[in-house]
Amino acid sequence: MPNGKVRFYDEDKGFGFIQGEDGQQVYLHASVIPEGAEVRAGSRLEYSVGEGRRGPQALSVRVLDTPLLAKRSRKSADEMAVIIEDLVKLLDGVGGKLKGGQYPERQASRQVATMLRRVADDFDV
Repeated sequence: MPNGKVRFYDEDKGFGFIQGEDGQQVYLHASVIPEGAEVRAGSRLEYSVGEGRRGPQALSVRVLDTPLLAKRSRKSADEMAVIIEDLVKLLDGVGGKLKGGQYPERQASRQVATMLRRVADDFDV
């Protein structure tokens, strides 16, 4: 079975790509990841390959290791406090619109979702 590292993986969308040791790029779908396993960019995997609709696709996966996010890349508590305060103000504005029966515009919704994911990543170290 070949080995490789996860080059990209989006848990929300349920897919990503593995960069094999041989240089081959392989599609990775969430359905082949073992239950309870954590996969993120940089995770080392052992996998089998089959031919999918758009090229090589991982059929079964075994997670060898998943790198921990380094705490040194974490923002300081003071920096996070400012970010959280700004985020709360932003969410208050969104909440006001929702109470008024309106969802925010699509672009604004995506920006809020992106900000929430990034803040969550800083907490999840």
